[in-house]
Amino acid sequence: MEERNFTHQPVLLEEVLAWLNPKSGGTYVDCTVGGGGHAAAILESSSPDGRLIGLDQDPHALEAAARRLAPYGERVTLVRENFINLPRVLAELGLPAVDGILFDLGVSSPQLDVPERGFSYHQEGPLDMRMDPTMHCTAADLVNNLGEEELAGIIARYGEERWARRIASFIVRKRQHQPITTTSQLVEIIKEAIPAKSRRSGLHPARRTFQALRIAVNRELEVLPEALRQAANLLLPGGRILVITFHSLEDRIVKNLFRHLANPCVCPPGFPRCVCGQKPVLRVLAPGGVVPSEREVNLNPRSRSARLRVAEKLRPVLNAAGGE
Repeated sequence: MEERNFTHQPVLLEEVLAWLNPKSGGTYVDCTVGGGGHAAAILESSSPDGRLIGLDQDPHALEAAARRLAPYGERVTLVRENFINLPRVLAELGLPAVDGILFDLGVSSPQLDVPERGFSYHQEGPLDMRMDPTMHCTAADLVNNLGEEELAGIIARYGEERWARRIASFIVRKRQHQPITTTSQLVEIIKEAIPAKSRRSGLHPARRTFQALRIAVNRELEVLPEALRQAANLLLPGGRILVITFHSLEDRIVKNLFRHLANPCVCPPGFPRCVCGQKPVLRVLAPGGVVPSEREVNLNPRSRSARLRVAEKLRPVLNAAGGE
């Protein structure tokens, strides 16, 4: 597969550095290292001896990151892995905790721009959408094998598509004649399914369905809450976790989980004191999230839907007897 140059413009870069505040001697994790844009900036800011652990399940992204981050030598460790396995990765590296963790949940521009990856509704390509090419299930597998109800549910839940049932019905009808194997085939079916009046304005008619299938293929939302919980537990006191989201579904998960970890008490409101024993783990910083500047959106239109969520690991509170 021709991968071309895996060049990706990192979004909210200045804001990430400001909130992560990398320091010399610190250890940081980029859970979705991609082309290494954020990682390179973190390494620069933590010079001369800050360390970066970069994870990605896309081998093409890791190859690009390895080239870009080569000048930083042994300060960089790259691992092909899904971020749900971060605890195991850090344990194998002998790192019980780190100073900061970044998740960028967006699809990299090269993944969108390479037709063979099957992510783009603008280009002809196989209906693939796997971040990790060794995974068994592709978007074509879902489209050609799921029942109509299940398919409609995925498109409605992960794409928030109002025409989900109609699109699923059209897909099932079309696949009875021939398998749906390309992005162009699916785009044409979606266009047929959505009434013309609703296609004349707003987003590309296939955008929500493609998003839904990509999320389902890669189990993106399924693993996110547990991955964030684990990451919070792997931070040193005062360490920060940063998450860049690109649509309301994932942003809602991050926002609600951060709120829960900041205020986990489940005692009834009228109780004079907490008896549930649930202790806060994080402090939410920038509660409304941080969005790109108008200048960044003009320079990089793909950043327009990005939102940065930030939280800080609380320091243990010592009681009168000197214990935690």
